[in-house]
Amino acid sequence: MSKSHTIGVIPGDGTGPEVVAEGLKVLGAVSRIYGIDFKFREFDLGGKRYLREGVLLPDSALSDLAQMDAIFLGAIGDPDVPPGILEREILLKMRFKLDLYVNLRPVVLLPGVETPLKDKGPGDIDFVVIRENTEGVYAGGGGFFKKGTPDEIALQESVNTRKGVERCVRYAFECCRRRNRKRRLTLCAKTNVLIYESDLWRRCFEEIRDDYPDIETGYQHVDALCMWMVKNPEEFDVIVTSNLFGDIITDLGAIIQGGLGIAAGGNINPEGTAMFEPMGGSAPKYAGKNVINPMAAIGACQMMLAHLGEAEAAAGLMDAMESVTQHHLSSLEAGKMEYGTSEVGDLVAEKIENLEI
Repeated sequence: MSKSHTIGVIPGDGTGPEVVAEGLKVLGAVSRIYGIDFKFREFDLGGKRYLREGVLLPDSALSDLAQMDAIFLGAIGDPDVPPGILEREILLKMRFKLDLYVNLRPVVLLPGVETPLKDKGPGDIDFVVIRENTEGVYAGGGGFFKKGTPDEIALQESVNTRKGVERCVRYAFECCRRRNRKRRLTLCAKTNVLIYESDLWRRCFEEIRDDYPDIETGYQHVDALCMWMVKNPEEFDVIVTSNLFGDIITDLGAIIQGGLGIAAGGNINPEGTAMFEPMGGSAPKYAGKNVINPMAAIGACQMMLAHLGEAEAAAGLMDAMESVTQHHLSSLEAGKMEYGTSEVGDLVAEKIENLEI
């Protein structure tokens, strides 16, 4: 095997280890068929370790993760840990410390998957949202004044730097060019209300587009964009937006592509490492029951292959996923699939093994 990649694996909590196992199973089939050598290193991070040892994200683990070619995350979240601790001290800390400044979220309706949108099919829902991932309200300061009194004030600031906006917007233009579909990039902001933040985004967008004369550009207020994503999703190719708006519209995107059980995402530093994950969370009530849908985790592996430059393997895995959703899975909901978690992984792996390449 001439090609080799070192992958950090974070199984995480709840159903995370189950779906990660199916992703690794599928990557094993990819390895055999496409001659790619994957070196996996597991990291014990998440709610269980925090409850057991009080450990969240050691600096040593961060340093090691930074050396990985990519990271495969199952899910982090435990009902016995108060909200915010794991999110801030593991997930957001990884984004900030590893400078994973691009959040890449494909919104793709696979064959056989139902969408709640009337008269829309796979040809209509196929776009990408690029969300700035390290700034905005998630990096801003804030606090309370006179907390708990009738005069209480709560402040939450949004921090946007020119450097942060420019690099995200430029990545979006490059992504639009690589996709080579409609070659249409839409900026999503709120220029009529969030004047200063949106003005920075719009100016950067307009300056950078001069370097990409082959890309058609457009603008949508975030509220209008949510409406058009539902009414005419086929109009979109690539959308670029800020951290908060991206957090919201990607969940809308997930439901129109069939739900969080099929949605995968990437957190990317184009000059460093990248982390890929299913978007459905740890779903602890389904843990250990072999009923959770692993397709989002498998989709995360497909994204990872594409990011690593393994275009042929990424295309083959997408073909296998489409075959399974079209011919085997009439439902993607936990407990309602015709197959168990491990059986879905078997189906995808079998499709890869039988590919003619």
